[in-house]
Amino acid sequence: MQNSLATEDTSFFGHPKGLAALFFTELWERFSYYGMRALLVLYMTAETVGANPGMGLGVAEATAIYGLYTFFVYILSLPGGWVADNLWGQRKAVFIGGIIIALGHFSMAIPSDATFFAGLALIVVGTGLLKPNVSTVVGDLYPEGGARRDAGFSIFYMGINIGGFAGPLLCGWLAETHWHFGFGLAGIGMVLGLIFFKWGESWMGTAGDFVTEDAPETVAKRSRSFYVLASVFAAGIITLGSLIGTGAVNLEITSIAANLGVVAVLITLGYFAYVTFFGGHNGEEKKRLGVIFWLFILAALFWSGFEQAGSSMNLFARELTDLSLGTFDVPPSWLQSVNSFFIILLAPLFGILWTTLDRMHANPSIPVKFAMGLLGLALGFFVLSWGSANASATNQVGMSWLVVTYFFHTCGELCLSPVGLSSMTKLAPKNRVGQMMGIWFVAAALGNLIAGLLAGTLESAAPTALFGQVAMFVGGAGLVALLASPFVQKFSSSVNSE
Repeated sequence: MQNSLATEDTSFFGHPKGLAALFFTELWERFSYYGMRALLVLYMTAETVGANPGMGLGVAEATAIYGLYTFFVYILSLPGGWVADNLWGQRKAVFIGGIIIALGHFSMAIPSDATFFAGLALIVVGTGLLKPNVSTVVGDLYPEGGARRDAGFSIFYMGINIGGFAGPLLCGWLAETHWHFGFGLAGIGMVLGLIFFKWGESWMGTAGDFVTEDAPETVAKRSRSFYVLASVFAAGIITLGSLIGTGAVNLEITSIAANLGVVAVLITLGYFAYVTFFGGHNGEEKKRLGVIFWLFILAALFWSGFEQAGSSMNLFARELTDLSLGTFDVPPSWLQSVNSFFIILLAPLFGILWTTLDRMHANPSIPVKFAMGLLGLALGFFVLSWGSANASATNQVGMSWLVVTYFFHTCGELCLSPVGLSSMTKLAPKNRVGQMMGIWFVAAALGNLIAGLLAGTLESAAPTALFGQVAMFVGGAGLVALLASPFVQKFSSSVNSE
């Protein structure tokens, strides 16, 4: 899409002015997302009595809900992208998604189980619309591509992490007084994001506009079909939720999550088998599809460990960590900001590292970086397993154990996550780039679901056992990935390492 306005505009630190609006939109959206996420499991497992009552759910049930929530956040990015491409355009999808997200947070601000779950559902739908499409609008600001575009995304990524850093701090602080105040502040954050978006929309030129070669009547027919299906789906969800809430239908949430994970794995396996053997691809393309499948497995394993941050590690911070700083008690949710802090600090250093190694012809390949990501994650869990060995309610460990763990996890993330989407675009056959981008979201979704189920074992296992098992598993996967990397790289030999 040509966007001459954005091409000529350099008023925002050498970048299009529209980037400023998108920077603050995403900053406040991530503020709302991570601010609420930091509270989610803590609220669900908090006792129902006292000055600030929670929901009183068991650990296994709460973390399964957490896993399902984060699973659908990522999965709905796929239909969210379709809606933008075929019906609305990216800008409209971002704005409507933001409105739905805000309504979700405000719903959670109302002290009721029904409004809590309704809010989660709204946030899932809204994030599915906003998250994949706001990045597309950023890309549309740079029709020329190149290094300027990469620099623009780096600035945009910084906004994500500033929001991820501030959200748990401010929402967590308010939640210490009342959980629902924290949920409400997350909603206010999303409203601020919408204000920034509309304020700067005129600066975006044609970026994110709906463009189609289809006839208007075709688009209108497609829209009607979509709204009918969406209405039926929404009605089904509302009905099922009502039946569960009244006790007419009794569903075991952990079983639902586990079965959903199995279904997701089987569908993904079937999809890869189909495109590999019946997709009409040549030998080189089939090799690359095999590499993508391998990276998909590694990514899902990585996120299954990394996303313990919002579940088991959050609970560990509350139950077994000494949170006192002198006379001040740190809210456990504040530790959710450590990862974003380290990303802000370390991301430029990793960028310099890869650039320097590339000049020396020593830049690790994509498979090696994925292995390094898993090994960094494992190292963090080994540290936490060691630190938690003798932890108890009366013998709490210092916050430094979690801080060091988050440091290693962030190093692992910076090795794996930034190259993930890039590798999908490099390796995918030309007619399947969008599908392979979707596969990356599926890997994240599956990892989040597994993370929630793993965290549920805290109800019957000691933290040191859980963290040690995760460390051994992802560490073993990292070693296998490292040993296999020369073989895997041969399958993608025509693709640059980075």
